[in-house]
Amino acid sequence: MASAVLTYEKDDGLAWVTLNRPEVLNALNTEMRDELWQVLHALRDDPEVAVAIFKGAGEQAFSAGADISEFGTAPSVVEARRARRERDLWGYMLAIEKPLIAAIHGFALGAGLELSMCCDLRIAADDARLGLPEVSLAYIPSAGGTQLLPRTVSPGLAMRLILSGDAIDAQEALRIGLVQRVVPRQRLYAEAEALARQLMARGPLALRYAKEAVTQGLDLPLADGLALEGRLARLVLASRDADEGLRAQREGRAPQFVGV
Repeated sequence: MASAVLTYEKDDGLAWVTLNRPEVLNALNTEMRDELWQVLHALRDDPEVAVAIFKGAGEQAFSAGADISEFGTAPSVVEARRARRERDLWGYMLAIEKPLIAAIHGFALGAGLELSMCCDLRIAADDARLGLPEVSLAYIPSAGGTQLLPRTVSPGLAMRLILSGDAIDAQEALRIGLVQRVVPRQRLYAEAEALARQLMARGPLALRYAKEAVTQGLDLPLADGLALEGRLARLVLASRDADEGLRAQREGRAPQFVGV
């Protein structure tokens, strides 16, 4: 699946979603949001896809954020409000049960960084610059940044980044936990794919329920989170995959998981 602004490609269980507006640093416009909505549905429903990697086309950016050329134009304001009412794009992305990886290079700013925070894991190239600069335009982050960043790094660090609008480099992003790995630019996609393939070798049912336990548990009191973990663990233990995992370990072979 490909369009002028977004591509969705599959390779042996791995999906690559590419933001494809390199001439404007992969800025997210209304058309890209519409395409991303369709791609996220395809990704969720595609039984051939186990893990997805999000990346940006070109050499300069993962995504520099929302396309400010659309700001202040009457049709886009009306359309943006309608789209947000009808299509909770970021909420939908956060609800996808499959593991999502962001492979970040160059600029990841504003909505570009927020998109990456909707992924479960983030790998950054050593040239990455990450930030939420909305306050410099007298806006606030509105694609989840004020809620996702304090859940990803400490609230104090999140407040500093949001209120200052300053961007940080890849090493600082690693130090504060905003990304999980930093790699040389030329190795970014190979390393992201290696991580994706590692996840794909795990039990898909276990990945799904482990992700659910973490994401839903963050908003629960500890006792309720532990109860959720217990319920999901019992579901996994009753699966064929759990039995296969134990058998494979005893027999010294690679497991053959089927997701049930």
